[in-house]
Order: sequence, then C-alpha cells, then structure tokens
Amino acid sequence: MNQKRLYLILAVIGFIVPYYFFISFLVAHGLDGKIFLQQLFGTRIATFFAVDLLLSCVVFVCFLRQEASRYAIARWWLYVVALVTVGLSFALPLFLYVRASHLETRAQPAPDSI
Repeated sequence: MNQKRLYLILAVIGFIVPYYFFISFLVAHGLDGKIFLQQLFGTRIATFFAVDLLLSCVVFVCFLRQEASRYAIARWWLYVVALVTVGLSFALPLFLYVRASHLETRAQPAPDSI
C-alpha cells in the first residue's frame, strides 16, 4: 500500500471513530458543555490526554502553515476547519494526503520534457 492511500484510509478512520464517540456522548447528554468539560478534564489522566492533544493541534497548525507555504498548497485554512470540527485524527492525515498528492504531481515530468 502506498503512503498516499494510507493517509486517505487514516483520514476516513480519523473521521468516523471520533464521531462515533462524540455522537454517543450527544445521545447520552445532549449539547451539555458543562458535562463535556467535566468529563474531558475529570481526572488527571484525562487532562493529560486533553492537554497533549491540544498542544499537538497547535504543532499541527504551525506545521500546516509552513508546509502549505513551502509547497504552495491553497486553502490551508480548510484543514484548520477540519481540525476544529472533527479533530487532529482527521485533519492531519487529510493534509498529508493532499500534500502527498501535490508532491506526486510536482514530481511528474512536464509533457514537453518527454
């Protein structure tokens, strides 16, 4: 399996799995922000994972801006939207998929050089 296909599969999994748990939460509690935050930061280990994820999201946004600029990838902000609406497990492999597609296109020789 090539790297590009793996990124696409991981993006799909990264979209489905988190939303399964989020929808389960919504079914049980509705849009109760107070319960959401209590459960998210309810224990030290939960806080550890939440803070680690938040810091990883900041790192991803920095990486995203740098790589989008380096490879002239347009509409970089769509990956920030994916990050905020779904999560890092979706946004990161989605961006890596698009980046790999972009690099693959750049690596192909121009028709005139054949």
